[in-house]
Amino acid sequence: MARSYESVLLSTTDRKTNHQLVQISQDEVDVVGLQPPSKCFKSEALASRPKKRRKGEPQHGRKCKMPQPLSARDSQPRTPEDYAIGIICTLAVEKAAFQAMLDDVHDPLPTVEGDENSYTFGRIGTHNVVVACLPAGMMGNNSAATVAKDMLRSFPIKIGLMVGVGGGVWSNKVDMRLGDVVVSQPDGKHGGVVQWDFGKIEKGGIFKRTGSLDKPPRVLLNALQDVKTKHMIEGDSLAKHLSQMAANKPFMVQTFGYQGAESDQLYQAAYEHIGGETCEECDPGQVIERLPPRTSSAPKIYYGNIASGNEVVKHGLTRDRIAAEEGIICFEMEAAGLMDSFPCLVIRGICDYADSHKNKRWQPYAASTAAAYAKELLLMIPTAEVAKTQTADETIRAADNYDYRLEGASKPVARLMFYNYGSVRGKNILQNTTMSGNSNSLTFS
Repeated sequence: MARSYESVLLSTTDRKTNHQLVQISQDEVDVVGLQPPSKCFKSEALASRPKKRRKGEPQHGRKCKMPQPLSARDSQPRTPEDYAIGIICTLAVEKAAFQAMLDDVHDPLPTVEGDENSYTFGRIGTHNVVVACLPAGMMGNNSAATVAKDMLRSFPIKIGLMVGVGGGVWSNKVDMRLGDVVVSQPDGKHGGVVQWDFGKIEKGGIFKRTGSLDKPPRVLLNALQDVKTKHMIEGDSLAKHLSQMAANKPFMVQTFGYQGAESDQLYQAAYEHIGGETCEECDPGQVIERLPPRTSSAPKIYYGNIASGNEVVKHGLTRDRIAAEEGIICFEMEAAGLMDSFPCLVIRGICDYADSHKNKRWQPYAASTAAAYAKELLLMIPTAEVAKTQTADETIRAADNYDYRLEGASKPVARLMFYNYGSVRGKNILQNTTMSGNSNSLTFS
């Protein structure tokens, strides 16, 4: 408990000049529950009394550092350097859901010349975050890569999250429902995101996916383990975050709330949609009965591979085929454009089943559950872990400059990095060799 002083205003004062050097109000001291050290702080009434400096006492003019309450830190001017966590959304409904999860919204900041992104700034827990959304009507991997590139030029981003909606893949093993959350996670074969429409046609017309996408940075993979551990012991807090969002933003409740189990219908993969935007004209006999029924509307969380491409998947048979080949549990359109240029974790709320029956009714709620998981994740990451993490730019440059060599070899071996639409960059090709081939394959001789 803080002690009482003769004046509400406490200050350090130069005894010779009687000039005040730093001050802090008594109520701020009470908030943080600290006692101002008598060696450093005096009331104004006592400041003029001469006193001989004791051994070990701070010299005149040296300021004592005291922790500031969070409210005081929030009131300080910010710069782009204060934002190390970047969030990218595709749709306005996704950005709205994430913004509603912020603990505090900050004032806008200037960006570098040529950065055409529109940003929202805020705080979750102890972390400052900057949020960008793809321009209206600009979807796909290439648009996402452009937004990420500009964000990295304006801010020293160390942690990236892509937060939004996606199409789920139901199976007997993964009983996925609308509103559930899927989080990208490496499985040993893939880094958590698979570009399903990138590859080559082989003999017999067989399409083979080639190349790979980078996995998320270590700090995010560690956080995933911490979140999963917490959920095993205590359960998750997604429902709590959603309730707080509803209390803080009552206008959003009807649209962004749970849409009801009766409107969550999964049709047989081969059955095509009939009619307009709703499934009123579709055959109810084609609906898959999923047992047992859920007893709670609370979203469940799944971890695994997310398929990303430049085309919307809205065909049940195609969905199931790709899912079986690559172990996919979710489809979306933007993440593949980010993984090698904006190392991040992908978080998707399930708004449809990637078939012809998809509509937009569940998008707001699915965006909210994804944002709730993102908040849960960020609250588990210590500020110190973010501080010691390399920026995304540093990570990418380090990879580009790395000299890939065979063990014991004196010459560097070829390094290939695959990008959208099959472009290839060759680095450190073996000396005295020739290279031939097209964008899908290279031959060395």
